[in-house]
Amino acid sequence: MVSFHQPNGLKTRPRLSRLHEVQEEIFNLLQLLIPDEFAFTDFLKSRVPGSPLLRLEILERHRYTSFMRLTYDFSEESETRFSPDAHIRLYHDARMAEATAFDCIQACARDTHPAYPTRQMMQRAWRKNRALERWLDYLLKQGHSVATMQPAKHAMVQAKPVRTAVTAG
Repeated sequence: MVSFHQPNGLKTRPRLSRLHEVQEEIFNLLQLLIPDEFAFTDFLKSRVPGSPLLRLEILERHRYTSFMRLTYDFSEESETRFSPDAHIRLYHDARMAEATAFDCIQACARDTHPAYPTRQMMQRAWRKNRALERWLDYLLKQGHSVATMQPAKHAMVQAKPVRTAVTAG
């Protein structure tokens, strides 16, 4: 049912405490997926039967945080596609992780600003993080794990972003 009072379709307002619980769960799920070698290599891959190639690339490393990209790699002869293309920030000291984007076009887009409505920012963060939590759970059920994640020789080939037409209406 479409709600005209809640433009984003959420019936209840997401709570910050529940969002933090989801981000803690994301961190815990990532610990089941990322091997200890994560500290020594920036490119990892995992292949399990019946699943596309899973790639993980470390984009930034800092003392208390890391920024990574996790995606399926659908490479064909002349074209490479990544989907879903999750960008994740890990907070090592807080033992939390958050989804910052789900495609390469949005990876560096600004999601927050003092002028942005708080409710919409919370709803957007809630959706991205719940989607990431569900996808990580799915990856683990498929068989991706610390044991299947191996160092890759090189970074992901940059895929051409898919442009969609946006019409004003």
